[in-house]
Amino acid sequence: MKVADSTILVTGANRGLGKALVEESLRRGAKRVYAGARQPFTHADRRVVPLVLDVTNAAQIRAAVEKVDALDILVNNAGISLQNDLGDRAALERLLAVNLFGTYDVTQAFLPILTRSRSAIVNVLSLASIAAVPFDSLYSISKAAAFSLSQSLRALLAGRGVGVHIVLAGPLDTDMARNLDIPKASPELTARAIFGGVENEDEEIFPDPMSEAVAEGWRSGAVKALQRQFAAYVASDMFATLPQVSGPTRETAAKDAAQNTPKR
Repeated sequence: MKVADSTILVTGANRGLGKALVEESLRRGAKRVYAGARQPFTHADRRVVPLVLDVTNAAQIRAAVEKVDALDILVNNAGISLQNDLGDRAALERLLAVNLFGTYDVTQAFLPILTRSRSAIVNVLSLASIAAVPFDSLYSISKAAAFSLSQSLRALLAGRGVGVHIVLAGPLDTDMARNLDIPKASPELTARAIFGGVENEDEEIFPDPMSEAVAEGWRSGAVKALQRQFAAYVASDMFATLPQVSGPTRETAAKDAAQNTPKR
């Protein structure tokens, strides 16, 4: 999947990594970039189409779907970190609403457009998806759930021409990690590595020095092998008698998103 001449949608696009992803897609020659953010903003490049898009807001998801006629790459980047105590259920629900259900709802809403031609979904997650960070346990839980969702989407959508890339990033120099006194990667270099991984068709993308250190071990490890084994079941006759996975039509996408968005 090449970024040049493609149409891309990035959520959480007005700052941090999201902003860097927009700029990197333009640098690589994207034809159009839909930039979703919770608040209205403008961009100097005429290829950028800002969208008011809170991934927990079903009405805004519906409006975004209606404005996008074609889509080659969906980048689910929007996410939050609260660094709350493990016992704070309300905080966990808020994190899941954005980091899990936000990714789920946006993906389901745009799936009919994505399946029209060969396309890609890029879910921006974290190393916390595969190894919990104790001082940010709720964030780790939400990202681990999104990781499982992403693996399932990859296996179930492969037959429909949609690739799913999982970004397992380390700490980045953004507002989300501003209180962490540890080495952090720049959003710009991370965005460059992410789109490089997409163009290289990497299933998991390790876009910074910390994550790159575990990349080879992950790709050759037992967990990845088991993931491939489970995914192979989908392509076999083992589940031929089960109902086929299907996404919503364009007309019902927003309705489905509304039904699946958790109440807060």
